[in-house]
Amino acid sequence: MDSKLPNVGTTIFTVMSKMAQDFDAINLSQGFPDYQVPKGLLDAMQKYLHGNYNQYPPMAGVPYLREQIAAKTAKLYGATIDVENEITVTSGATEALFVAIQTVVRPGDEVIVLDPCYDSYEPGITLAGGRTIHLPLNSAFGLDAQRLSDTINDRTRLIMLNTPHNPSGSILTREELNTVSSLIKDRDVFIISDEVYEHMVYDNGQHDSLVGIPDLRDRTFVVSSFGKTYHATGWKVAYCVAPPALTAEFRKIHQFVTFTTHTPTQWALADYMEHHPEHFEELPRFYEQKRDLFLSAMSESRFQMRPSAGTYFQLADYSALSSDTDQSFVEYMTKEVGVAAIPVSVFYEQPPDQRIVRFCFCKHDETLVRAAERLSEL
Repeated sequence: MDSKLPNVGTTIFTVMSKMAQDFDAINLSQGFPDYQVPKGLLDAMQKYLHGNYNQYPPMAGVPYLREQIAAKTAKLYGATIDVENEITVTSGATEALFVAIQTVVRPGDEVIVLDPCYDSYEPGITLAGGRTIHLPLNSAFGLDAQRLSDTINDRTRLIMLNTPHNPSGSILTREELNTVSSLIKDRDVFIISDEVYEHMVYDNGQHDSLVGIPDLRDRTFVVSSFGKTYHATGWKVAYCVAPPALTAEFRKIHQFVTFTTHTPTQWALADYMEHHPEHFEELPRFYEQKRDLFLSAMSESRFQMRPSAGTYFQLADYSALSSDTDQSFVEYMTKEVGVAAIPVSVFYEQPPDQRIVRFCFCKHDETLVRAAERLSEL
């Protein structure tokens, strides 16, 4: 049988996590915490699991949760969201991204993705019959406005944005977003804004959600994740905010992909959001401290650490240590040093000539210190 995705294999995240397990290495590769979900959220989950909240919820999501999403969005971004017609709860951000792509991309359409980018984007585009156009970010992982302008044409249907950015930790500025807006103002182009790390912004920086930018909101699907925010990546709950017309089409596909999402989890998240809004307010400082701890612990190493303004990822240049490819180097680190990382080349269509790996710092402080001690011996 001919494969619909002939160039797709097992994701690098699965490969490296398994290798870390096989060689008993500290896993700084895949982006999941090694600490517990907040106790109050676990208590809420227990409450709803045993409270007869276990049947199908509404296809668009539990109203209580959508109300809390709308309240948070209004507080953070000054945007008023229609709970009934603009918010859809999904089974993880990957589902939301996939469904949004299927909603607007038709065979022959071109979709611009900014490299390096998350590996789930292109398969969804391919399955929709679209053509992925890879546009590299600049050397500081910022938007190259001229190249974007040169790339947009009459076949361009969609632009994929990701801010804060995985894997680099860079953040798109309001000026960059305004540039995107001006370039597509007179075109029939949509945007998917992957904002799953929206609450992880450091050094007094600012995340500008596209839901709060009027010139972009009417053509944008904004995707965010509860798993990232509440240290519960295995719960696979996220949401998509889009204008009513786009949401209506989004839900037509969503209902035949997963239909709906785990009921007690939705209730527990809504309950916790209402009674503990301080959680996402304190998250930037929580992760900024972890980033700074890891940077301090790595200060005596031969790695050159790149700036990380957001997410829980830290890029590191290892060119002073080895001329090996990043895939060979992460395999060596995992097997011989006992620390697993992700090779950044997998986020590119055409990787530049660089020696950079991605570490994840959403780990216990002791885990980060132990990993840094091992890496500093290189």
